[in-house]
Amino acid sequence: MSNKNFCVKVYGCQMNVYDADRVRTVLCSRGWNEVPESEADVIMITGCSVRAKAEQKVWSELGLYDSSWKKTQRPLVALTGCIAQRIGLNALNRFPYVRLVAGPRHIGFLPDAIEQIFTHPKSRINLLDDDPREFYGLNFDPGNITIKRENKYKAYVTIAHGCDNFCTYCIVPYVRGRFVSRKPEDVIDECRMLIADGVKEITLLGQNVNSYGKDIGLNFAGLLERVAGLEGIRRVRFVTSLPQDFTEDIANVMAGNETICPSLNLPVQSGSTRILRLMNRKYTRDEYINKVRMIRGKIPGLGLTTDLIVGFPGETEEDFDESMSLLREVRFDLVHSAAYSERDGTPAAKMEGALPVEVRLERLNRFNALQDSITLEINEALTGQTFEVLADDFAPKGEGLLQGRTPSDKVVIFEGDESILGQFVKVRIKSAEAWCLHGELV
Repeated sequence: MSNKNFCVKVYGCQMNVYDADRVRTVLCSRGWNEVPESEADVIMITGCSVRAKAEQKVWSELGLYDSSWKKTQRPLVALTGCIAQRIGLNALNRFPYVRLVAGPRHIGFLPDAIEQIFTHPKSRINLLDDDPREFYGLNFDPGNITIKRENKYKAYVTIAHGCDNFCTYCIVPYVRGRFVSRKPEDVIDECRMLIADGVKEITLLGQNVNSYGKDIGLNFAGLLERVAGLEGIRRVRFVTSLPQDFTEDIANVMAGNETICPSLNLPVQSGSTRILRLMNRKYTRDEYINKVRMIRGKIPGLGLTTDLIVGFPGETEEDFDESMSLLREVRFDLVHSAAYSERDGTPAAKMEGALPVEVRLERLNRFNALQDSITLEINEALTGQTFEVLADDFAPKGEGLLQGRTPSDKVVIFEGDESILGQFVKVRIKSAEAWCLHGELV
């Protein structure tokens, strides 16, 4: 057991990617080897629990290790993240190879715990979160260690953890805990470290990113301005915003700084004020629309995306029609849509008026068809225009194709070779689909 081989598998949001990268970095600095899954002694699964489908995927994944365990007593599995907070004890009891479960607020303990289960394979470690406001981060000296990332040129930086809003459908406050802001100096130091390592684009992360600072004094607009003013950074983005906390000063900072991308995810969740109340969303349809008008008035060319749930308990056809009409009125660039999914432990799971699954899916199909047509119209209008794009990776399909994003966060596919990866290039749009643009280097 001299070789310490590990594999990391990430399911879910950017915050899971961020957390996994930090654990990966520390393990490698301690002499561990990151290897393919089939060669790993320890597999760390960092999973999402926001939707039932994501949770089911991880359950299925865990079951795949049964035959290997019976033959070789390998791999040892560390289940981490939101999903561990929710199902960790069940997984620990059900699968003998699950040796470590750790909630998302105990990331600071993970490297030591992983080394312990490797050294003492019979040990079982439970690091689930008891205090909803405690957070045990994973800090290290940026002068002696470089964060290992999936992408060399783009990086995520978490600025806050948890949520205090308790939307009735959402499991996040129960698995990620209550809202806690990171110290601004820690955020700034991490951004400087990433810039020194060649990062061109930083995305600030939080469940409700513009709630930042409510517990420490400095507001999000102030932090955003400080990050955008760092020497060497070319682009700054942030996700995800809470409509009632997106204030005019944030829009002013965005409008006044070319480094901050004119892109915004502003989840609406429903076009019906009645449903918004049932969801415990703290705004009305009209308030949301007025907020969008204010932001667009200050930031021309804004790329606006949203999240919306179809088929919430009690949603009538009239409520659904209001969501459809919201699409026509606001004309989002993209909508992350989903049929309502019950999450045990949330108030909505006990509400009357649950809709049959087939009704939810039928409405979702109608909703997506309308939004796809709107997205395609918006994208086709960009044909012939030229944008500055960070060539950040190879395109997933096609030889000799690269990909990047416009400042407004639209994916662009274009021909190019490896030599321009990490560079900002001018790309003229030739054609459009609902999910991406196709361009050519100028």
